[in-house]
Amino acid sequence: MPAALGFATIALFLLLTMTKRVSVLVALVVLPVLAALAAGSAGELGGMVLDGLSKVAPTGIMIAFAVLYFSLMVDRGLFDPLIRRLLRLAKGDPLRVTVATAVLTLCVALDGDGASTFLITVSALLPVYRKLGMSPLVLSGVVCLGAGVMNMIPWGGPTVRAMAALKLESSDVFTPVLPAMGVGIAWVLVASWLIGRRERRRLGALTGPGAKTATGEPLAATATGEPLAATAGDEPVPARPPAPGDGPGAVRVAVPTPRWLTLFNLLLTAVLIVALILEVMPLPVLFVLGFAVALLANHPTWEQQQALLDRHAKNVVLVTIMIFAAGVFTGVLTGTGMIDDMAEALVSVIPDSLGGHLPVLVAVTGMPLSLVFTPDAYYFGVLPVLAETAHGFGTDPAEVARAAILGQMTTGFPLSPLTAATFILVGMSGVQLGEHQRFIFRWAFATTLVMTAAAVLTGALSL
Repeated sequence: MPAALGFATIALFLLLTMTKRVSVLVALVVLPVLAALAAGSAGELGGMVLDGLSKVAPTGIMIAFAVLYFSLMVDRGLFDPLIRRLLRLAKGDPLRVTVATAVLTLCVALDGDGASTFLITVSALLPVYRKLGMSPLVLSGVVCLGAGVMNMIPWGGPTVRAMAALKLESSDVFTPVLPAMGVGIAWVLVASWLIGRRERRRLGALTGPGAKTATGEPLAATATGEPLAATAGDEPVPARPPAPGDGPGAVRVAVPTPRWLTLFNLLLTAVLIVALILEVMPLPVLFVLGFAVALLANHPTWEQQQALLDRHAKNVVLVTIMIFAAGVFTGVLTGTGMIDDMAEALVSVIPDSLGGHLPVLVAVTGMPLSLVFTPDAYYFGVLPVLAETAHGFGTDPAEVARAAILGQMTTGFPLSPLTAATFILVGMSGVQLGEHQRFIFRWAFATTLVMTAAAVLTGALSL
């Protein structure tokens, strides 16, 4: 009964959000509460919700201050040189911008943290997409693909959990799938090229007299006939968000930042990223301290500080409330035991005839299952049972661990409503979760299939 109720709750959530019947926020809060009532757990509901909220609280705090930090840096023009260089290299071609998005994401994601990857890449690239009139779904989708593959690195969440759950070493889990990961990176670049070509055609069809970008700017055409957003001279000038008191539709002109302040911001951001990678302090603490220092250096007066907080308060609220709503969802499903029963039910339906092919089955199903299970539930609940089952059929449990990281919470984590980082990506990109899932699901699933095939061919997985 709990397993069936859990699967029904997940399915109903996906159905309602992808068809836009209700908002994601409402679905995340109301559906698990109704499920808990149906399971007869009304008396424990308050404790389960608080438990879920407490688990995501550090993430919510980190996101709030991280959004403020990178919003401040965007306002001060820290990413303008990168934006200008990307636009010069792209020459107004959406295809090149899309491929550049994949390359940048693959580089930034080396820190192994999906949240910081999304914060950095979206902050840097969203102005480029707006300037060219490109769809933000392309941005969220390509970043999703790049971050998903790079999430396999040993210090990333999936591999660490897999090694801890089965007591394995990195040489047992990660090293054998390195070739498959390389193929996955190549596939992400190919997929971004295909997505970019489609976006180029879409914008090309929109080019004409009076055509405008998503920000209301007139679209010009390049020598190749591809759309290019209006620029100031030879250098694109990203617009700044309206300040409090500006009229409707007002766009602030970029105010030059003193060179010493730009260098300070660059050094502070570099130190912050290194500290994140080395985990010098908990991530929420690093972003709280980093934002406080950046705010004081860039806006020393009380009036300036209040203006910045007023300007970006909406973005902070929109992202953080989704994080806490996701905490309610996972807290209730975990507290009622639905997650554990779902794991047992999933393993029980595997036919004996497929036992010898369990690693490949785990790899192929891992990405869709990331929409159903939280990372901890899958790796510490489902994976040990799968590994023990595979061992009974004569398969090395390490193979099951490798298969798990090829799909579960790698290509799937930037799509899952059970992962807080997903709401950072869609929130900062300004897209709906259901639209994001519909747009990129098949590409993400194809990434899993490509890497699984490569793993079989290189011997990391056996058929």
